[in-house]
Amino acid sequence: MSSAVAAASRLGLVRGLLEFKQTLSTPGELMWTFMINGAYVLVLFFQRGHTVDGSSLALLTLPSILGMSVAFGGVQGATSILATHREDGTLLRAKAIPNGMIGYLVAQLVVASVTTVFGIVVVLVPGLLLVGGIASAGLAGWLALAGVLALGLLATLPWGVILGSLAKSAPAAFGTTFLPMSGIVAISGIFYPITALPGWVQGIAQVFPVYWLGLGMRGALLPDSAVAAEIGESWRQLQMIGVLSVWIVVGLLIAPSVLRRMARHESGSAMEARRERVLHRGY
Repeated sequence: MSSAVAAASRLGLVRGLLEFKQTLSTPGELMWTFMINGAYVLVLFFQRGHTVDGSSLALLTLPSILGMSVAFGGVQGATSILATHREDGTLLRAKAIPNGMIGYLVAQLVVASVTTVFGIVVVLVPGLLLVGGIASAGLAGWLALAGVLALGLLATLPWGVILGSLAKSAPAAFGTTFLPMSGIVAISGIFYPITALPGWVQGIAQVFPVYWLGLGMRGALLPDSAVAAEIGESWRQLQMIGVLSVWIVVGLLIAPSVLRRMARHESGSAMEARRERVLHRGY
């Protein structure tokens, strides 16, 4: 790595942390974060009295929600940031600076990653108070959770960059990610065991990272007895690492070329055209 690229990356890291700090002082951003994650906590509250194969449903759901949050934060977070910055000119300004795109990309990946981790903490802290059994995971369990979190971000963030590069507007980016992701979540065993679904649906779910992130989080935090609710009664750690690694490799191979192609087409006239469309949407 050249010194110029390294310097741009360091500046991107600092900028990303500063942007995240700014979101903590923005009431609208904080309200959205706590509303979404508060809804997850509410789900856990109402699930406390239900059991599946002798295990608390809330106990099974909490780590699954953490896995889902990683997937949503990686894909939707990066997509919405990139699409919004194409419209407001941030991306064009970054393009005009030497190595500016590198610093910009690092900054936005940092923002999406730290925001995702913050959301997980917002769910996990009250979740530990509501749900028994998680706090006893031990050091190995929490280290495994950190490993799944890192794999999940690496597997999803490049795809957020790809979708954000292809989206024509911020609303289009939201529709491109939220609705498909919601459908994938619905079949991935996040809020109920996937074994309750037909076999062909289970097969589709196992193609995508959401199921494997939920499984990885459950394997890290839940007691061994909870594995009875899983496919094959196994946490399948090696398969989980393998599937997420495929998504990482493919995403990292595709994302740079898509981002470069999008950046080449960025211009003042293109930004002005998007801004006009935004103004027309407001009427």
